[in-house]
Order: sequence, then C-alpha cells, then structure tokens
Amino acid sequence: MASCSIEDVLAKAERDEAEKLRSITVNKELDLEFDPGHLLAFDKNRIDTREFKDNKGEDFLRSLARDNTQLLINEIWKLPTEKVEEVIVAKLPDPTTPLPREKPAPKPKPPTKWEQFAKLKGIQKKKKTNIVWDEVHKEWKRRWGYKRANDDTKEWLIEVPVTADPNEDQFAKRNKAKKERVARNEYNRLKNVARAQKIKVPGMGLAPTPQQSKSELAQAVNVAKISTASVGKFQEKLPKEKTSKNTGKKRKFQPLIGDFGSEKQKQLDLLKVMDSKKPRLDVTKAVNKQMREEDRESAQKSKKSFGKKGRKGNMSGKGKGKGKGMAGGKGPKGKGRKPNMKQGKR
Repeated sequence: MASCSIEDVLAKAERDEAEKLRSITVNKELDLEFDPGHLLAFDKNRIDTREFKDNKGEDFLRSLARDNTQLLINEIWKLPTEKVEEVIVAKLPDPTTPLPREKPAPKPKPPTKWEQFAKLKGIQKKKKTNIVWDEVHKEWKRRWGYKRANDDTKEWLIEVPVTADPNEDQFAKRNKAKKERVARNEYNRLKNVARAQKIKVPGMGLAPTPQQSKSELAQAVNVAKISTASVGKFQEKLPKEKTSKNTGKKRKFQPLIGDFGSEKQKQLDLLKVMDSKKPRLDVTKAVNKQMREEDRESAQKSKKSFGKKGRKGNMSGKGKGKGKGMAGGKGPKGKGRKPNMKQGKR
C-alpha cells in the first residue's frame, strides 16, 4: 500500500510539472481568428461534449483557455517589437473589430485663434522641459508654478527705471500688471469658447446692436467724450447738441477747516431731534400738503358735477292771469306764480 501511494504521489508531481512546461505549440482543427488591436481571439472549433463530461468542467475550460491564450501570445510575438526602457514591447496594429460604446465618441475641440494662425503660418509647438536652472539658488527648479525658478515676485528690491516716477510703487505696479495679464488671458479664453460655439462676442466698450436707438447713440457719444485724459472737460460740443442728463451729480463735502459755529449748530440740532420724544413738525411742509389735498378734492368734485344737467322741471303755467296746474288741473289764482324748480349743483 505504501509503494502504491508513493507512486501515485510521484505520478501526480510529474503531471503537474508537465502541465507547467507544456509546449507553446497548440494544434487546432480550425485556426483561430485574431484581432491584436483589441487582444482578441475567436475560437470557432466545436466543443467535445464527451470530453467535457469525462473531465471535470472547470479543468476542461481551464485547459481550453490556456491553449487559446497561448495562441494569442504567439500571434502577438509575430508583430514588430521595440525596446523601451530595457523592456521589449510589441507594436499593436489598429483594431479591426468594432466595439459598441455606451456614449458617443467625444468631438474634437475646435481650434483656437492662435492654433488657426499657427497652422496657417506653419508654426510648430516646441516642447519645453519642466525643470530649469535657477541662477540665484544654484539648483534645478520648476519652470512654472509654486517655488519656480527665477521668481521675480520674491525679490525684495526693484530697480526704478530712469523714465519712471521715483515716487511710484514698483511692487504695486508689477502686481497690477500681473492682474491685467490674467484678466486679458481669461477674456481671450472666453472669446475662443464663444467663437467655437458661434456666439457673437461684444467689444470691450458698449455692446453693439443692429439698430441703435437715439438714447444709445447719445450714450455712446458721451462715453467717447469722457474717455480722455481730461474726462471730456475740453471737448467741444457739436452744433445743436444737448447736454447729457445722466452724467451724475458731483458730491459736495464740507471743508475740514472752516466755520466751527455752523458745525456746532448742526450737531446741536441733531442731538435735539434725537432727544425729543415727539417728532419734529415742519409747518410749511404740512400746510403745503394740506393745500394740495384740498385742491385735489375740489378738482374731483368739479369733474363729477360736470356731467349732470343744470336744471330740472316743467314750466306749464302762464305768467299772467289764471295759471293751470300740472296734469291739467287748475292752479290757484294770482299773478304769474313761479313753478317749483330744482336747482342743480354748480
């Protein structure tokens, strides 16, 4: 029994070793179809159901997958190879099997204005290295970004140019110029996006319209006038030109040094209003308000009475002698009695 068990163990070990060292040549009735671009292999051979049942299903499928994978690897090594960083790699061709996508393929980005100009002039983009030598710190640093080389924003001393104002702050001037560059780049980026989407982009000033009204033209003229160094102070007026109404009011401030008596009186009046329990009454304003209300009421009454008739009644009697009453009756005797009349409102 012991000898049988030892022989079984040795036979199993030999089979395992042979399984590991199987030949790379695999024989198939029908050759497989390959698509190296997708690393695909199509096996159209018939599956032997008896062999599938005799051997366990998992072992059969594992063996079949191993053989097909070996054939795919053999096909890959037939492709041209190259050495990249001491590793041999194969150049895969373009795939031939179309695979469905869940979403549509992304559309290529439209070229910017600079890219169109570079393509027209034949300008090629040169790739720059991200690391440059810093002469100040004597070390290699990044070209852009944080802790970049030759960073002029970290300088503690700036030389004042000969033509510049000696009292001008050069640090603030440089920061302002940087903000302007950033804003200009952002504006150009938005213009490229709008141009790609075929949207009309207005200019830096007033937005142009196909048909400008009279007020818009006047506003454009006023903007052009005040866009000078003197803010339009010395600009001549056109013939029959009206003064603009929406120029704004200039604020007036009290002088810092002047009459202290008037300032004292203003402060006292303010404290008096704040301390008083009853609100301050402006007699002139109240009288004017009351007069306006009375005039409004009288105007409304006159409008109502204008549509009514002035008099109502029926004059059937005679001025002298016996007068006859209304409805054919005889009236009282006397000299021409006046009939009843209703006086209308005036």
